[in-house]
Amino acid sequence: MSKLTQVENHALKELQAADTGAGISTAGQTAASGKLEHVFPSYGRYDISLVKGKGSWVWDDKGNKYLDFTSGLAVTSLGHAPEKVGEKLKAQIDTLWHVSNLFHIPGQDKVAELLTENSCADQVFFCNSGAESNEAAIKLARRYHQKVKGNGRYEVITFEQSFHGRTLATLTATGQQKVKDGFLPLPQGFVTVPLHDLPALEAAIGENTAAIMLEMVLAEGGVLEVQQEFLNSVVALCEQHGLLLIVDEVQTGMGRTGKLFAHQRYGIEPDIFTVAKGIASGFPAGVMLAKGYLREAFTPGSHASTFGGTPLATAAMAATIETMLEDNLPQRAAESGEYLTGLLKEKLADCPFVVDVRGKGLLIGIECQSPVGEIVLAGQSKGLLFVTAGTHVIRLLPNLYVSKEEIRQAVDILSDLIHTYVIEHGAK
Repeated sequence: MSKLTQVENHALKELQAADTGAGISTAGQTAASGKLEHVFPSYGRYDISLVKGKGSWVWDDKGNKYLDFTSGLAVTSLGHAPEKVGEKLKAQIDTLWHVSNLFHIPGQDKVAELLTENSCADQVFFCNSGAESNEAAIKLARRYHQKVKGNGRYEVITFEQSFHGRTLATLTATGQQKVKDGFLPLPQGFVTVPLHDLPALEAAIGENTAAIMLEMVLAEGGVLEVQQEFLNSVVALCEQHGLLLIVDEVQTGMGRTGKLFAHQRYGIEPDIFTVAKGIASGFPAGVMLAKGYLREAFTPGSHASTFGGTPLATAAMAATIETMLEDNLPQRAAESGEYLTGLLKEKLADCPFVVDVRGKGLLIGIECQSPVGEIVLAGQSKGLLFVTAGTHVIRLLPNLYVSKEEIRQAVDILSDLIHTYVIEHGAK
């Protein structure tokens, strides 16, 4: 790991004075004693306290510098502390922070226009997170069928290994049992079937089915890409049975997969899709987008969010979206993703321990033969931050401005880590 320069150390000392710390131990992680004693231990935290970030790099409170290939879990897609977004936020802070959605918020019009002009959507609902965006999508689908169509439908079909959020409804929609442990009884109205199992999907459709909900790339579920042929069948089934197609773009949206929205790579137009993570460069924000004919389902009082689309949130969203479009970052992500996957396949070609290298754009998964948690920890000691996608998959999520030099540096470190792990553990 690189050490801070004298100037960086000076800035770091100022940050440390206000830093509250971080770190809770879980299996395979080191305890950070005395930190977060009054915070629920619901996160498995690494023993690293990050206090500064710029571009592709972050620094901890001990002066260590890390190449960040997590982007806050696909959030800081413009890199850390992007200047244009920071300038817009600072200007908004000096002007107006918050008003109720009982009043018009001009920033919402601007963001909605940017999103609808660059997608198949006509309507936007502002939220605070991905889970809330997915909740809004589920509610819109139900209310459209029940209040507009008058057919009483309410069920949403989702897929195994999917991830849609942590609220009661979205964790029920999620196709991973581990997130549901201890939260029974779960809400009714969700059916989960295996991905790419067309007969199972067809059998699940019934008189109460309102929508089918899926991700283009199941990021949390192992970076699993939906097959085009299966997706075409999903679209056809929705048309045949009068179902709404909901695409969860919380992690794949905002340029990460090589298009502004991942579904654009597949040539489809969902009725509803959701975006969050990368839309505001780290400011908490999310949106639910839909076709125009769904507008009448969300009448005044039917759904609301106190903090959705505030002046601060819309300033961050507008600056983020404008920057992505002006600098053609989706295309850059596509090109950088090809370069990254190509290097990985080259460096790991002699390693049978690596089962597959896959992904779209700058959402990359490296599937291995055994759990990769130790490799993640080893990466931190070498100055590279990355995460998992399930137990056996390394997930790489660099920012969309990541340079070729930074990619080469990350691949060199990661290749050494994997080869060393294989030697030390006798893995094949």
